[in-house]
Amino acid sequence: MLKFYQKLAQTLKQTSLVLATITQTKGSVPREIGAKMFICPDGTTFGTIGGGAGEATIINKALQILQTGEKQFVEIDLSGTAQRETQGICGGTMQVWLELWSGSEAIILVNKILNILISSDPGAIITPFDIDKKPYLQTAHIPNSPTLENNALIEPLLSPPTLLIIGAGHIAVPLAQIAKIAGFQVIVQDDRLNFATRERFPDALHILAQPIAKIENILNKIPDIYVALVTRGYLQDLDALRLLENSQTKYLGMVGSKKRIHTVYQILKDEGYSQELLQKINAPIGLDIGALTPEEIAISICAEIIKVRRGGSGILLLE
Repeated sequence: MLKFYQKLAQTLKQTSLVLATITQTKGSVPREIGAKMFICPDGTTFGTIGGGAGEATIINKALQILQTGEKQFVEIDLSGTAQRETQGICGGTMQVWLELWSGSEAIILVNKILNILISSDPGAIITPFDIDKKPYLQTAHIPNSPTLENNALIEPLLSPPTLLIIGAGHIAVPLAQIAKIAGFQVIVQDDRLNFATRERFPDALHILAQPIAKIENILNKIPDIYVALVTRGYLQDLDALRLLENSQTKYLGMVGSKKRIHTVYQILKDEGYSQELLQKINAPIGLDIGALTPEEIAISICAEIIKVRRGGSGILLLE
């Protein structure tokens, strides 16, 4: 979401555009309510509402709106019904709202949205389905997910989730890259100065080349944090887990063999740490995809984190 609005702000300084937002879905469709893309006068786009013929229809409609300025709904039929003109065979339909954004007023609104996303303050963007009303912000009574109410779409403005990678070794490098692509802000911690470097982690939000005990303040400031322990040894795992005992993490995973994990658990038990701490650790970390290389292991870790974030099952889709 943050990246999208950053690009939107940048583009609005150069040209008018049409913002396309999915407002309703029924059945099987490629994207969710609130998914967005924008279309520029030269036909270039950013974001996606699902691709394919349906998206092509939206682009063509948007180019017309850039001329007329008339906001409108467009229904994309992906049902594959023989009696209807459809744009795909996913099995469902979705309704897309198209609206012209241009000028200083739109730029000011997007900058306010960016301020909310960066600060993690509560906020939502309200998009009225009315030709005489423009989108605006709301800072109270924020829903947890996009909601239709009073002929408008209310979308909470949610800061990107954060992945804290503890340990900056061989797995951490591809994990940071993959997590960034998946929409996470990435923080990397390792007390080895030659490992925790900007050269190794160019896209990380923060690189903490310091002992784990010194990052407690950062943990307490991040509301939506996922943690992956990919350290060089069980002693570093223990230091991290002691620190994380009372942290409200969305996910906590630890790499390691069965012997290493058993050793860590036994030491923590002997030290009097709660069973609750042990139960929230995902170890060995990742989904079983037969991963062997650091890159494959990073994919399996990120897949498990996405599963937790999105509430997935982890089973094969063909099942």
